[in-house]
Amino acid sequence: MIDFDKVVDRENTSCVKYDLRQKIFDRPDVIPMWVADMDFPTPDFIRKAVLQRAENPIYGYSFRPESYVDSIQNWLLRRHGWSTESDWFVFSPGIVPAVNFAILSLTNPGDGVIIQPPVYFPFFNAVNDHGRKLLTNQLVLKNNQYQIDFDDFERKAKQARLFIFSSPHNPVGRVWQPDELQKLGEICVRNNVIILSDEIHNDLILPGNRHTVMASVSSEIARITLTCIAPSKTFNIAGLATSSVIISNPDLRKKYASFIDSIHLTGGNIFGSVASIAGYSHGDSWVDALMVYIEENLSILSHALDNSIIKVIKPEATYMAWLDFRASGLSDDEIKHKLIFEAGLGLSHGPTFGEGGEGFQRINLATTSGIVKVAAARLKEIF
Repeated sequence: MIDFDKVVDRENTSCVKYDLRQKIFDRPDVIPMWVADMDFPTPDFIRKAVLQRAENPIYGYSFRPESYVDSIQNWLLRRHGWSTESDWFVFSPGIVPAVNFAILSLTNPGDGVIIQPPVYFPFFNAVNDHGRKLLTNQLVLKNNQYQIDFDDFERKAKQARLFIFSSPHNPVGRVWQPDELQKLGEICVRNNVIILSDEIHNDLILPGNRHTVMASVSSEIARITLTCIAPSKTFNIAGLATSSVIISNPDLRKKYASFIDSIHLTGGNIFGSVASIAGYSHGDSWVDALMVYIEENLSILSHALDNSIIKVIKPEATYMAWLDFRASGLSDDEIKHKLIFEAGLGLSHGPTFGEGGEGFQRINLATTSGIVKVAAARLKEIF
């Protein structure tokens, strides 16, 4: 039996979520439900593998063994029905670096890059910081679910070289359906737009939903797609800085890999490799249990906020929920102030996710049900 109710003291561990509360929220005691990592212990099978490797007293230069890629390939086939080749894999220390590497290696200054706000804020930075042209294909909220404006996407694609795709989507929690993926992919194929599909949340699928890998939709779409994955969200090991970019097109892969080689980032992390192998080899039942627990936390939050002015945009994936505060009539600054100084909650501020984030907040539910109950009660009381 996996005990997700176990409380782990994360303070004084150089933990971003807990130890930077004073800096981020101007008070040190908010319940932190912002940074996208989990308050659950890393699975025992990963910790044991890391500890076993740590017993060897030398942590020198290393390479990723065949079992590193094999374990990922088997996981992707087992969990997502996607068959890959071992030579498609390129290393990255994280997905955000991979996004930046792709922009630098596959586009030129002034090229258009499409993103779909409200979306993970480092996407904006990656485009703007490198002098590319930001093109926004705004997601549309209809009947409490976000949808894609395909007509606008096609217009933007005619001006673009790259599309950064969040799948499943962070922060709105959509699991994109095969027909949606097909339509997006075909537009990109027609307009010679490369797809960078950030699928870091692809294992965090809530019961009743199924994730489809963008590159698995068709061979034509696969040829223009870079798929970014990592064990970091899945197994709560973001601190081990290990991820993969999967590129079947040899020309795109050569350009990306050459850039990685040029900045000497192929070495990686000994313990990240060990943890990745252990997670992808032994993690099926743990992830299944995790998502059942997250769904229960989502149910606690949703039921508590029934008939309140806060609307929960029900996610289909991730361990976050997107909360709509617009009925409060408050400004974003007023919402943020009430959350921090009246409710004592530290959430992710909606406007940081770009246009369409106004009046929203993202809440992280990857914590104990006891904390979710307290947070839900405070939200209902204060708002």
